[in-house]
Amino acid sequence: MLDPLLCRTFLAVAEHRSFTAAAGQLGCRQSTVSQHVRKLEAAVGATLFERDTHSVVPTVDGEAMVGFARSVVETGERALRHFAGAQLRGKVRFGASEDLVFTALPEILRRFRAHNPLVEVELTVELSDVLTERMRAGRLDLAIGKRFRGASHGRLLWRDRLAWVGSAATVLEPGQPVPLVQYPKPSVTRQLALEALEREGMSWRSVCRTSSLIGLRAAALAGLGVMLHASSLIPDGLVELPGSMGLPAPDEIEFVLLSKDAEPEGPAAALADAIGGRLGR
Repeated sequence: MLDPLLCRTFLAVAEHRSFTAAAGQLGCRQSTVSQHVRKLEAAVGATLFERDTHSVVPTVDGEAMVGFARSVVETGERALRHFAGAQLRGKVRFGASEDLVFTALPEILRRFRAHNPLVEVELTVELSDVLTERMRAGRLDLAIGKRFRGASHGRLLWRDRLAWVGSAATVLEPGQPVPLVQYPKPSVTRQLALEALEREGMSWRSVCRTSSLIGLRAAALAGLGVMLHASSLIPDGLVELPGSMGLPAPDEIEFVLLSKDAEPEGPAAALADAIGGRLGR
């Protein structure tokens, strides 16, 4: 295990290329900085700096240590933020995809509020593409959304298989257009559903279109049609339809964490940690 204190000192020296400047930043003696660096070098069994009377330059091992040391320090800081959560104050504007309404979202927010009672959470539930646009416009601090597999925006939380779902009594008439229960544009799952059907030359008709998962679930439960949904988040009462129905296999989907800032701070950072701990796979 690498000592976070030694890693913090090492990073200060690597940044300033000076033991004296590092000591000034850390508020300690230069001899203490030298001692910390020697202890870290002994711990890893490598020389981390080349030193003479005029310069301090990281060695090849020292350059590699920068990433490791930063990871150790940041992990410690995240842990402190978590266990000192009650002292967090402020507001976080959080967006979540409709897919999470009936599954993970309530528990994530309940636990976060229990650990951070002084943080105000402003929740927006919307389609993923709408959340992405609001994030770009600076109207959200953090959001969980979907993206097409291979897209680059956001931090990947997990990949999910898409499934055709409906009620246990759902029946599709052979040779007839597939009755679709679907989100309106823009919708990632809507687009993937239509692309899958079109690849197989299958026609379709819209029997329900709403941006509310509650409405989609009600329509599917009533047997009006079928819908495409993340297999790990299928709403209660609905079931994955068997392959014998002849529906085409759709692509996978990716769930990602979107952030207004490259490195969120304060309440947004705490909520990001809570989400990553619960949903990251």
